[in-house]
Amino acid sequence: MAPRISSRPVGSVTRGTTNPNRLRRMDRWIAAVHGAELRRSADPVAVDLGYGASPWTAVELLLRLRTVAPHARVVGVEIDPARVAAAGPYEREGLSFRHGGFEVPLPGRPALIRAANVLRQYDEEQVAAVWERLCGRLAPGGLLVEGTCDEIGRRHVWVALGPEGPRTVTFATRLGSLERPSDLAERLPKALIHRNVPGEPVHAFLRDFDRAWAAAAPYASYGARQRWIRAVRDLTADWPVLDGTSRWRQGEVTVRWGALAPRVG
Repeated sequence: MAPRISSRPVGSVTRGTTNPNRLRRMDRWIAAVHGAELRRSADPVAVDLGYGASPWTAVELLLRLRTVAPHARVVGVEIDPARVAAAGPYEREGLSFRHGGFEVPLPGRPALIRAANVLRQYDEEQVAAVWERLCGRLAPGGLLVEGTCDEIGRRHVWVALGPEGPRTVTFATRLGSLERPSDLAERLPKALIHRNVPGEPVHAFLRDFDRAWAAAAPYASYGARQRWIRAVRDLTADWPVLDGTSRWRQGEVTVRWGALAPRVG
């Protein structure tokens, strides 16, 4: 089936940088926290928005979602028509590609929209409107995951949103690559990256995380994972951490959005 081409997509062409396995940490988190919702959905469609110059991330998203939701389908949406055409040979049962942007040109409402490394190339002032538009396209109970990672997927930070708006922020890393938790600041999503300054909640969170990491140094003899778990456990005294040890062991921590949201003005 030939990819569908839309005439007026909303948004701008991005650099399109991508690599195989780049989004594995985000995908695994989505499967863990949203898999049950996808299984319950009558039409479990997931959108890989802005998949880039090569369709690896859409192919991998389908494989990972089907481990928890066997009937999941993935639609890769790209604003560059040449990228959509190049992805055509990768189409298969459950995987298709369309030309489009933030309007998400599907006939129905998807259960999941993943937008990785897309808004980083926009202005901070544009984020709220894009979030609102994308959340407005979600099915009831749907999930938008928007964030940023490095080129080989060692460090991620993403925001999870529902139809009502932002819910959580997740920090995820390959622990062996980490000197201190604030190393993740360079991968904050656009809504937060310019807010990592004194007086802003995200700056205070990363400061406290570094302090907890330093205090947990004796646990390093048991490995970086045990040090991370101890540091996150200490964070829970002052910050609304929403996940537990099973996710911390993966080099993750998820915090309520309201605790890290930028201060007005």
